[in-house]
This record gives sequence, structure tokens and C-alpha cells, in this order.
Amino acid sequence: MPGAELRLIRRRIRTVQSTMKITRAMEMIAASRIVRAQQRVGAGQPYAAKMREVVGNLSQASGTVTHPLLAARPLGTAGIMVVASDRGLAGAYNTNVIRLAEARLHEHIAAGVSSRLYVVGKRALTYFRYRRYHIERSFLGVTDSPTFDDAREIGHVLMADYEGGTVDGVEAFSTRYLSGLTQRAAAQQLLPLSPPEVGETTVVTYSYEPAAPILLAGLLPSYVEGAVFGILLEASASEHAARRRAMKAATENAEELTRILTRRANRARQAEITTEISEIVGGAEALTRG
Repeated sequence: MPGAELRLIRRRIRTVQSTMKITRAMEMIAASRIVRAQQRVGAGQPYAAKMREVVGNLSQASGTVTHPLLAARPLGTAGIMVVASDRGLAGAYNTNVIRLAEARLHEHIAAGVSSRLYVVGKRALTYFRYRRYHIERSFLGVTDSPTFDDAREIGHVLMADYEGGTVDGVEAFSTRYLSGLTQRAAAQQLLPLSPPEVGETTVVTYSYEPAAPILLAGLLPSYVEGAVFGILLEASASEHAARRRAMKAATENAEELTRILTRRANRARQAEITTEISEIVGGAEALTRG
């Protein structure tokens, strides 16, 4: 029946338009948060570069330094930190980093190496828990706007497990923020630490008080925390950029679907009008013949 079809199409148009309002609002929110996230990423880079420079110079001045965070050992248990998001609707953001981490887990299984997962974000927790992977720790409510306290908490857990022998190495899987249009899932070795090689940093002559080995031992935990914080900041910026693109695409698709449904509604309305005219003409002819 033309009338019933028209009502159904109009109901679908209203539903699509309501969804489009939501996706447009989410796109605008993500766009506003990207600016702040980009600024935080840029502001954190000088600190990370200077910390790397200081650690490199201290390690060269210290000579052979023994520290638990620098001690490399055979990989019997691998620590895998996965940084995803707490919320969805971000396109392939979560899928890309989770697939990269899961591929590494399969490599460890094939090599006979056990793994322990440290997941950041509810999406990663749900994915790996459903597949019955062993999750050592989870950190939720962090990814939207990470703070240095969040990085310190995560860093302390990783360093404690590494120093205690629970894991023999920690590798972080997250998303690198290259630009507003480009983000790439990547892996980064966190533990054991590898001081910068000669030539990677600017050599500066410092006057040390106390001795360089003591300073280096005190700076290494902060170095790990800073690395974790940089990972969280780039992941947050990548998440907002991915969500903005996904919501923009969803809004455009909703607009296109609205146009298609509107054309179908117009055709249904024309068919309804044609049917009404035919009924009126047929009734008039019947009356004339009568």
C-alpha cells in the first residue's frame, strides 16, 4: 500500500536524521579535543628529548652501570602493553593496534614464550578477556585525557614486574600520531632500557653532584614514566583524530541516505496521489453511468 510505504520511509528519514545529529555532535567534540591533544603532544616532546639527552650523557659518563632496568635477560615471559580506547566509534583505531599486539602474542606462543598483558582502555580489556588471554593489569578511564599521574602508575607497575622477574621484557603497542590525517599502529620496546648510543644525542659536559651512576639510577624510573606518558599522549591524540574522521564519514553517509530516502518518499507520495486520482476518476465514472 502506498500510504503504508510512505509512512515507513518517513519514519526511517526521522531516524537517520536523529542519528546524524548525534554523529555531527561527536565529530565537533572530537575536533575540539584534537587541538588540545596536539598541543599536549607537542609540549611533551621537548621534555622527552632533553631527558633522553641527559640519560645518554650520564650513561656515557658512568661507564659500565648496573641497574635492574638496564639488565637484559633471556625472554621467558614477555610483557605486552596495549593502549586502546575506552570508547568506540573511532573507526579502525582500536582494531589496528589490537591486531598488531595479537600478532606479537601469536609469535611468542609459537616461540614457546609466555605472555602477560597490560591493557590500557576498555576496548582492549574486553577484546583480550573474551579471548581468554592472561591480563596482568588493566587501566581504565585513562585514554581520553591522560595525565602524568596515570603514566606514573602504569610505569611503576611495569618497572616493579620487570625488576621482580615477573616479565623479562616489556613492549608497548599503541598508535603514533603523525598528523590529523595519519596515525599508525606501532610497537616500542620499553624494558629493558637501552641508553642512547654515542652520536644519537648532543654530548654535554656536566658537573655531577652526586656521582653520575647515582644520578642515572635516579633518573631511569622518570625516563620510563616519561616514555609511557608520551605513548599515552600520542594515543589520545590519535583516538580523537580517528573518531573525528569516523563521525564525519558517518554524518556524510547519513546525509546521503536521507537524500535517497527523500527521493523514495517523493515517489511513494506521487504513487499515492496517482492512486487517489484514479479512485476519484473511477468513482465519478461510476456515478455518471449510474
